[in-house]
Amino acid sequence: MRSGANYWGGTLEVAEENAEEVDEEEAEERRRRNRMERGSQQGNNYEHLNETQQSWLLFPEALKKKGKKKQSVDLGCMVCSRKAFKWSLISIGIAFLVIALPTIIVKAIPKHKSRPPAPDDYTRALHKALLFFNAQKSGKLGKSNGISWRGDSGLQDGNDTVFKRGLVGGYYDAGDNTKFNFPMAYAMTMLSWSSIEYSHKYRSIGEYTHVRELIKWGTDYLLLNFNSSAARVDQIYAQIGGSRNGSQTPDDHYCWERPEDMDYPRPAIAVSAGPDLAGEMAAALAAASIVFRDSNAAYSRRLVRGAETLFRFARDQGRRRSYCRGNPFIEPYYNSTGYYDEYMWGATWLYYATGNNTYLSLATNRGLPKNSRAFFGIPDLSVPSWDNKLPAAMLLLTRFRIFLSPGYPYEDMLRMYHNVTALNMCSYLPQFAVFNWTKGGLIQLNHGRPQPLQYAANAAFLASLFADYLNATDVPGFNCGPNFIPIHVLRSFATSQVDYIMGKNPLKMSYIVGYGDKFPRHVHHRGASIPHNKRRYSCTGGWKWKDSSKPNPNNVTGAMVGGPDRFDHFHDSRNNYSYTEPTLAGNAGLVAALVSLTVTDANYGIDKNSIFEAVPPLYPQSPPPPPPWRP
Repeated sequence: MRSGANYWGGTLEVAEENAEEVDEEEAEERRRRNRMERGSQQGNNYEHLNETQQSWLLFPEALKKKGKKKQSVDLGCMVCSRKAFKWSLISIGIAFLVIALPTIIVKAIPKHKSRPPAPDDYTRALHKALLFFNAQKSGKLGKSNGISWRGDSGLQDGNDTVFKRGLVGGYYDAGDNTKFNFPMAYAMTMLSWSSIEYSHKYRSIGEYTHVRELIKWGTDYLLLNFNSSAARVDQIYAQIGGSRNGSQTPDDHYCWERPEDMDYPRPAIAVSAGPDLAGEMAAALAAASIVFRDSNAAYSRRLVRGAETLFRFARDQGRRRSYCRGNPFIEPYYNSTGYYDEYMWGATWLYYATGNNTYLSLATNRGLPKNSRAFFGIPDLSVPSWDNKLPAAMLLLTRFRIFLSPGYPYEDMLRMYHNVTALNMCSYLPQFAVFNWTKGGLIQLNHGRPQPLQYAANAAFLASLFADYLNATDVPGFNCGPNFIPIHVLRSFATSQVDYIMGKNPLKMSYIVGYGDKFPRHVHHRGASIPHNKRRYSCTGGWKWKDSSKPNPNNVTGAMVGGPDRFDHFHDSRNNYSYTEPTLAGNAGLVAALVSLTVTDANYGIDKNSIFEAVPPLYPQSPPPPPPWRP
């Protein structure tokens, strides 16, 4: 810019001289800019410029010697080395390939539900064994019962009683249509016990709701058989139907009819004494109350009240005689040989259900093992069954000692129960030769008499459960005299007996109907043997199906039959009930044994704590002081 005025002071001559210098500088500046623009058009090629000229165009830190690569990368907000930048890009690429790409592919693939792990043999057998109880239901059945050839039956049961609702419901005992409350209550106790110990396994295989529904079907019926709203009762019902041996009149044994077609009298048999029956029914209700404690608290409390009422009846001094004594409709079929085992059994379950120490004091009272001969070393008393609860009751009390160690004043008796429980387990092992065994590997707990499988299944359950108790406390085994027995030996006994039942025997015969390729086809069972063809067959009209040589038209799936003889021989004959008739008590033991051995994704032993939820904190009392010293 040129001006005639000299705003900065000084002579005008100097200003003119300075103006000429400014003109030359402006011309040089224009030439320099022209050269920069031409360089930009040539792709920013600054190679023709000297270092000083390049410094006019570039930041000083960007100057590099000719031919040398830049060692850093300017990212704007930060500067990093070229090597680090390169490896960062490589890492991001690898991460994309390893993580992002598979995720994108998985998201793009249509979703399908993942398959659960394949069930093991015990699980498959257990699914079927539970269905037997569906097939044995009496009363009004819903569509969800799942047995196509069964329908409503026994809807008139108990019409001859004072109860308005009658005695509808429950389970038929075996292949006949009689409802025996003594073995039915035992079966419900065993199902409840297995559900308490192995609830996680039932849940894992999808049978927890099912087994609880089966238990409730039984306990709902048991509650009908006495005045469950009263604190004390003077009679309870023992069974519905039945027959005399050799009867020629229409009844449950003489007639061969489907339960849905029964048209003969089915009297309700009441008893005014029976600590054995009442004690077992009390055990069933108390055990079931633990099963329903979390899911149905009101029903659980109702079961406890009923159990306590029944146990008062059982403990009444004036009613201490067997429920079946002299009764021709009961004694030939489910004869009870004593009731002190039911006292121990029922009291233990009531203690776990209520936490009332009175029941524990009774269960550990020295009079019970004395009168029941629990400590006499009698081999037959180590065999668990619907008639003998001693080994099961002592194992249940051993559980209490193992996990809670209550100390004085219970310790002495609990230690004795623990010792006898170990001896019972010893008696099941072949090396001690307490019982005979078939050549095929079945223990003869009933000395070769008919229907051996139910005893083997019950013993397998107790052995497997005791092994789980020891394992839960990190105890590696137990002693049989001077011999140490590892846990795996006891478990091997349990698996060997259940495996025999499932087909690992000389005949390669599965004794569980519907399991495996070879199983009994002529099961002694009225409903299964008569076609489901909407035709009614009379009392004697059904005999042709009983005597038929053809296989049953309906499979009573899951039924464990009586089993082979002591030579491993089996006769698949409908007329030979010793071999082919199933029972509630036998199947309950089988279910318990199977779930104890089942391998699931929740395969961890037992549930140690649920059974003890009602038990109050234990503060061991101090033992009494020694008597004063006297010189």
